[in-house]
Amino acid sequence: REEHPRLIICGVSGYGSTGPYRDKKAYDLLVQCEAGLVSITGTQETASKVGISAADIAAGMYAYTGILTALFQRERNGEGAAFEVSLLEALGEWMGFPAYFTGYGGKQPPRTGASHAAIAPYGPFEAGDGKVVFLGLQNEREWVVFCEAVLQRSELAADPRFDSNSGRVENAEALDEAIEGAFGGLSSEEVISRLDGARIANARMRTVQEFLDHPQLKARDRWREVDSPTGPIRTLLPPVTMQGVESVMKPIPEVGEHTGPILEELGLDAERVRSMRDAGAV
Repeated sequence: REEHPRLIICGVSGYGSTGPYRDKKAYDLLVQCEAGLVSITGTQETASKVGISAADIAAGMYAYTGILTALFQRERNGEGAAFEVSLLEALGEWMGFPAYFTGYGGKQPPRTGASHAAIAPYGPFEAGDGKVVFLGLQNEREWVVFCEAVLQRSELAADPRFDSNSGRVENAEALDEAIEGAFGGLSSEEVISRLDGARIANARMRTVQEFLDHPQLKARDRWREVDSPTGPIRTLLPPVTMQGVESVMKPIPEVGEHTGPILEELGLDAERVRSMRDAGAV
């Protein structure tokens, strides 16, 4: 940055540039383990990693916001910046709820599969056609509506085992039996229809292919086709939808396609670029 004071430098590492883990190798799964995420994910019998690269994505998102902050700062004072993001600290930010639950509650949230550790009912329930419907309740008003309009068993709302969230969590097995007993005579579509009618949050358990074919994404025109070195591919628009702004969806470049123009923009002359290429630096 002495030569280029407006330059913004972002360093991403597994554990940061200092401390005892500075030189430790880091892959997404390993950082999930070190952050405690694996210990609260999965079933009671089996700890599991998250199905996407959560640590990598978290670090990338914080690098992105850090660069945007540095760009904004540079517009204010003309100066660039150098900063770092570690995968552990990025994922640690996302571990807020279980971290505080554990630190101030005395024990960590149990692994409960696709159910919620502290809210009930909240999770998967099987309908009569064998398909799984997910639902979630957030307050006692919704519990009463759920019993009356969805289960059509209004007496459950006042059952002393279920008349508070803590009671429902404590008696989760009996609660699940009551819900699936009511759902057993209904198809998944009928269950969802009742839930929607009662304004109870719910979802279908879709496969990845069903996500790709999701009617909401189609209705909102979220798919675009872009060129790539291997041919056209279908890709989603970025999730930020800004009025009057169309996202840039240019072709995916070849590896190194823009190296020359970037080095030229940085002010490196042709001879220096040639020497860098000869040395295998670029």
